[in-house]
Amino acid sequence: MSQKKVKVGGVLLGGGRIAVQSMTTVKTSDVENSVAQILRLAHMGCDIVRVAVLDEADARAIAKIRARIPVPLVADIHFSARLAVLAAEAGADKLRINPGNIGGEREIALVADCVRAHGIPVRVGANTGSVEKESEARYGRTAEALVESALKNVAVLEKHGVSDLVISVKASRVPLTVEAYRMLAARTPYPLHLGVTEAGCERSGIVKSSVGIGALLLDGIGDTIRVSLTAEPEREVLAAHEILRACGLEKDFVEVVSCPTCGRCEYDCMGLAERVNARCAGIRKPCRVAVMGCVVNGPGEAKDCDLGIAGGKDYCIIFEGETRQRVEIAHAEEAFFARLEALLGRME
Repeated sequence: MSQKKVKVGGVLLGGGRIAVQSMTTVKTSDVENSVAQILRLAHMGCDIVRVAVLDEADARAIAKIRARIPVPLVADIHFSARLAVLAAEAGADKLRINPGNIGGEREIALVADCVRAHGIPVRVGANTGSVEKESEARYGRTAEALVESALKNVAVLEKHGVSDLVISVKASRVPLTVEAYRMLAARTPYPLHLGVTEAGCERSGIVKSSVGIGALLLDGIGDTIRVSLTAEPEREVLAAHEILRACGLEKDFVEVVSCPTCGRCEYDCMGLAERVNARCAGIRKPCRVAVMGCVVNGPGEAKDCDLGIAGGKDYCIIFEGETRQRVEIAHAEEAFFARLEALLGRME
């Protein structure tokens, strides 16, 4: 994780905990729908929400939105330093600017003066679609171009007294994204915002984001993440938490361990696993529950789980610690859910 810490509203970036972000999909000046979407995202575990600021109406709406939400609000600005200033004055907790299109040093200096006056951080977000022309001419669409473009603008902000900075260098290609962030992490102490930009629709986007973000997190790189999907933002938040859980960085949840099944499976393991997942969703306590396909090696593979079941043709084995219970197949699911409810009841 980064050496420097930056506070976004009440959320600390660089403090060890990885913050989850998403972005609204409605027009920001539509205050009611913006607030409703942000509240849904916050309820699902989104720590920071970003909104697009396309015009003055969007910038001025930030004040009304910010007063009604429990999470920090980030204003996403392209092409206009003036809108960045308006958004900050309206109460944005952070600005996101793009090095390739915010303007030259004069415009960046204007943003710098504003964020210093309001005490808010800035994310310098470079991506392959808007790398500064000089950097792209020198390096092409490469990791070097992304990093140089971002750090050049970081240097201008630093020159004008801004030190609360977050940086991102996103690409739609996973190898390029990972290469750029590894390069950037070696050259800056600032918190890094991870993501694979334009990752695609839900299925392919989650795969690309999981590979890219997960690889970096396992390297110890990154302080906040956004899973960018062509889907409802709620799906982004769910995917982000799954990535953090898979990387061992989020532990307050019920992990349902289930085997892929094979020809030895003689009961509805897949269906039971789905039903157990649904029951355990949203419970914020560390616990492991196993749904295994057969009794050949299921209990052994899941012996570190708090509760598990492994099936056979005529019976299932329910195991909890050292306790084993053999139950006829017709009653196995009912018996397992009774034990599951007791376990969850002890946790809640």
